[in-house]
Amino acid sequence: MFGFGTMIEKLKRDPKTIVFTEGTDPRILEASARLLSGTWLTPILVGNPDEVKAAAENAGYNIRGAKIVDPNNYEKMDEMVAKMVELRKGKMTEEECRKKLLQANYFGTMLVAMKEADCLLGGATYSTADTVRPALQLIKTKPGNKIVSSCFILVRESATGDNEVLAMGDCAINIKPDEDQLVEIAQETALCARTFGIDPKVAFLSYSTHGSGSGEDVDKMRNAYQKLRAMNPDFDVDGELQFDAAVSPRVAQTKCADSKVAGYANTFIFPDINAGNIGYKIAQRLGNFDAYGPILLGLNAPVNDLSRGCNAIEVYSMAIITAALS
Repeated sequence: MFGFGTMIEKLKRDPKTIVFTEGTDPRILEASARLLSGTWLTPILVGNPDEVKAAAENAGYNIRGAKIVDPNNYEKMDEMVAKMVELRKGKMTEEECRKKLLQANYFGTMLVAMKEADCLLGGATYSTADTVRPALQLIKTKPGNKIVSSCFILVRESATGDNEVLAMGDCAINIKPDEDQLVEIAQETALCARTFGIDPKVAFLSYSTHGSGSGEDVDKMRNAYQKLRAMNPDFDVDGELQFDAAVSPRVAQTKCADSKVAGYANTFIFPDINAGNIGYKIAQRLGNFDAYGPILLGLNAPVNDLSRGCNAIEVYSMAIITAALS
């Protein structure tokens, strides 16, 4: 699998712990058993210990070495409740916080907020919103960031045996981002791309290339590009670009020959979630790319979301990615 050897080596130098909020799910248990064959990423499974152990035994997975934590019998619950009340800043009472913390997604997120774990991976059985909401409320965005966004990393083996690696954002979180949000999405996506060994060449995508079309959506992408360029003058970025101009040197030579990015873009910023979600899935299904994500960006600690249709291999892969970002 692409790049995972490098990430595992990083984790071997600095081992991490990862919370899985769905401790009895067979896919989580299979991935946990595989992780436990090493010593560099320790699973923390949320759930009733007897139920988690029974589920693992029934499925035939050895989870010896995993930490199992039960919200209904957690020794630091009073401390956790007090911390959550503090983080919510008067928006929730002590009683409301205690009730919320019986939910695995809130409980797991608070383990990360209290530094009892390094990162979290959830969502195998619940929605993206149920992963993102607790993270926004409790872990919060990094200083200078105003939003949580996301990207997908897409990987395909080329004819030469090398890996072609792309980054695409935002395909999962922000429905219709404005110019400033697009700038933040682009910055975070480029930083994430670097984690995967990509030297980001960022294209703000549109149905127009350098003024060939017009409209509010074109203006939004062009303005976002200009704002990012002004903030990062040495950044390899261009916009607005049509997708063919962004990836085809021949088309780029015709449409925007003076661009340093066009024809060679590898980090794509979509105008909205419709385009982004459709775009990455076309690459995945018709382009035979493996898609890793959504990788959540902009938080103070790594929290990532799984697709409800995920398999154990995807859980394992996303666990490594999530931990490597911490």
